[in-house]
Amino acid sequence: MTIMDLTRQPFSGFAVDDLPAARTFYADTLEMTVTDNEMGMLELHLGTGAIVLIYPRPGHVPAQYTILNFPVPDIESTVDALTAKGIVFQQYREMGTDDKGIFRHGGPLIAWFTDPAGNVLSVLEG
Repeated sequence: MTIMDLTRQPFSGFAVDDLPAARTFYADTLEMTVTDNEMGMLELHLGTGAIVLIYPRPGHVPAQYTILNFPVPDIESTVDALTAKGIVFQQYREMGTDDKGIFRHGGPLIAWFTDPAGNVLSVLEG
């Protein structure tokens, strides 16, 4: 093995406490492509061609940071569409999020929400 072997096909992954709930959320609610792999885990197919592994973890504790960001061309319409599908956007009043949960005070417009396992995701305009 050489150091270059490490860069051939890296991938990311995150844990959930309920694979069927994760599948429903990512495939049906977010309308993403989700497949099963040979180890019984889920693979989330991103528009970049990258694949993110979703694996079960008993006693899962969600991270306190954003694990996946979704760039969108229009945050207003995206937040409205996801809200209509039952997504609840996080309110970080100390940061200045508005009533929709959108942060508009420097940097890209961004809004955070969680998956069924409590993992933090975001949509950001850009």
